[in-house]
Amino acid sequence: MSSHRAPHRFTAVVIAACLVAACGSDDDADDDASASEASSSEATDGDAADDDASASEASGSEAADDAMDESDDAMEESDDAMEESDDAMDESDDAMDESDDAMDESDDAMEESDDAGSSAFPVTVSTAFGDVVVEASPERVVALGWGDAETALALGVQPVGASDWLAFGGDGVGPWAAGMYDESPEILDVTEVNFEAIAALEPDLILNVRGAGDLESHEILTEIAPTIGIPVGGEAFLTTQEQQVTLISEALGLADEGQQLLDEVATEFAAVRDAHPDWQGRTVSVATRFGDVWGGYVEGEGRLDFFRELGFVQNPAIADLEPDGGFFATVSPENLAVFDADLIVAFPIGFEVSDIENDPIWQSVPAVGDGRAIVVGGDLSNAYSLNSTMSALFALEQMAPLVDTALGS
Repeated sequence: MSSHRAPHRFTAVVIAACLVAACGSDDDADDDASASEASSSEATDGDAADDDASASEASGSEAADDAMDESDDAMEESDDAMEESDDAMDESDDAMDESDDAMDESDDAMEESDDAGSSAFPVTVSTAFGDVVVEASPERVVALGWGDAETALALGVQPVGASDWLAFGGDGVGPWAAGMYDESPEILDVTEVNFEAIAALEPDLILNVRGAGDLESHEILTEIAPTIGIPVGGEAFLTTQEQQVTLISEALGLADEGQQLLDEVATEFAAVRDAHPDWQGRTVSVATRFGDVWGGYVEGEGRLDFFRELGFVQNPAIADLEPDGGFFATVSPENLAVFDADLIVAFPIGFEVSDIENDPIWQSVPAVGDGRAIVVGGDLSNAYSLNSTMSALFALEQMAPLVDTALGS
C-alpha cells in the first residue's frame, strides 16, 4: 500500500512547487509593475516640477521686463522734466536778458534826457525887468513867488528854499504835492524878503515869478543869483498860470515839459466845460472876506481865471470896480449886493466859513438866498487860491460838483 502512495506525494510536491513558482513569478511581476508605476510617477512629478520651475522662471522674467519698462518710463519722465526745467531756465534767462535790455534802454533814455537838458543851456528868459540868462542847468533853486515852488516840483525840480504863502507847514506845499521832496526845503519868510537867508542857500537860480514885482528887491536878488521875476507887462501877483509855467520851465531848460503840464490842465478843464454847456456865458463873482472888508477878484487873477476856463464870465458889476489891492477891488460890507451874479464863489481869509455863511448882509444877496453861492475853506480854498497846475486839478475835482449843485445842472 505504501508503494502505491509515494508517486502521489511526489506529484503533489511538484505541483506545489510549481504553484509556488507561479505565485513568486506573479509577485515579481507585481513588484515590477509597482516599481514601474513608481518610476513613472516620479517621472511625472519631475516633469511637473520642471514645468513649475519653467513657469516660475517665465513669471520672474515677465516681472523683470515690467520693472525694466517702468524704469524706462521713469527715466523718460525724468528726461522730460529735465527738458522742461531747461526750457524754464531758458525762459528765465530770456526774461533777464529782456530786463537788462529794458534797464539799458532806461539808462540810455536818462542819459539822453540829461544830455538834452544840458544842451538846452544857456537859455534866455524875458521878464518885466529885462532878459535873464541862465548859463547852466540849475541845481540849487530858491522859489519865492506864490506857487513857484509847486511849479518847479511839477517839472521834477526840488527847490532848496521856498516860501510857504498859505502856511501849509512841513515842506510848504499842499496835500496834492505831498511827498515830492526828497529833502525838505528851507522855508523862507513871506512877510519880507530875507536876503541873507536866501544867499546862505547858495542858489544858482531864484524864482519870483508870481510875486510883488518890486524892482528894488529884484535888483538885490539878482546880485545873489539869476532871478526870474514877473512876466513882461505883468503886475503884482497877477501872473497867470500859463505865464508862471512858461517862465519857470524855460529857466529850467524844460520848456517842452512845461507845455505838457499846461496841456494836461487844459484837457481836464475842457472836459468839465464840455460836460456843462449850461455854464457857458453865465456870470460869476469871486469874493473874499478879510478884516473888516470884502474883496472882489479882478481880471487876470487866478481865482477868476479858474472859472473863465469853465465857461463863466466876470460879473460886470465887479469888473467896473477900481482895483485897489492889485488883484482885487475892495467892497464894503453894506455893498455886498454888488456880488450878485449867476454864481458867487467866496472864501474867508482869517475867518471861518461859517463867519461868511451866517453873515446877515451876505444872506441878503439874491444869489445867496437862491442857493447859488458857494463858500469854500480848507484844502479846497487853498488849492483854488494857489492855482498851480497840480492844485488847480485838485480844486477842479472838488469844485465842479459844488457848482453842479448850486446851479442845479
